[in-house]
Amino acid sequence: MDGRELGDFLRTRRARLQPQDLGLPAGDHRRVPGLRREEVATDAGLSIDFYRRMEQGREPHPSERVLAALTRTLRLDVHEQRHLYALAGVAWRLHDEASLSAVPGELLTLLDSWREAGAMVLDPVLDVLAMNEKAQELFSGFAETANLLEMVFLDPEGRRFFVDWAASAEATVANLRASADFATTPARQVELLDQLRAGSPEFPALWARHDVRPKTHETKLLRHHSRGLVTADFHAFDVASVPGYLLFVYHERPAERPAERPAERPAAS
Repeated sequence: MDGRELGDFLRTRRARLQPQDLGLPAGDHRRVPGLRREEVATDAGLSIDFYRRMEQGREPHPSERVLAALTRTLRLDVHEQRHLYALAGVAWRLHDEASLSAVPGELLTLLDSWREAGAMVLDPVLDVLAMNEKAQELFSGFAETANLLEMVFLDPEGRRFFVDWAASAEATVANLRASADFATTPARQVELLDQLRAGSPEFPALWARHDVRPKTHETKLLRHHSRGLVTADFHAFDVASVPGYLLFVYHERPAERPAERPAERPAAS
């Protein structure tokens, strides 16, 4: 990545802040808006010369530690942080706070407005944060619907509900590898993995395969506890307003009617 893009981005973020944002006195009239380079460097724990080279495009690949410090100093939101890491060519990772964000109210309203489609919102460790009424009905045979992995591996209903249980188990584990952050190992993730290792004889082997495959779309044959076999088309979408969250939307296919037999002709006399 061209270091000039990174430098330009840092300058624009520095220019929008005031000394008071870092707890500094306003001081004398400034020739340019925003913070001085020296103030940003000091607050981020960087040398002034190093930060100057970054803004000049001569340090195009700073470390993750440097980027994390600048994220804090420049008060970057999650979208700006992701952009900063991309400009620096560093993998951006979700941290513990990602799983603490509330589902936006507008998204909950949208889910509730859907009558023909089921929908659910999951966080990076596949905890179920919200379900609309239709989704609640589909999964009503489960004792708990707090986490998708727990539903598949630990609830006895999972083996009955997912007709091809082995395929569902493999896909769900691969989805966790694709969505969770393994650089920081948040506490909830550690807790979940311990539960799955202790409670499922199949999980450790699947986890050891290191398959990484996010959910996109799939068709599943399900066995509802009262309605019998159900075929549903699932689609997964990233929630842009809360990075790391997934929106699963599904639509059930109409039940196939048995083919009608042709009317029998009376036997010839």
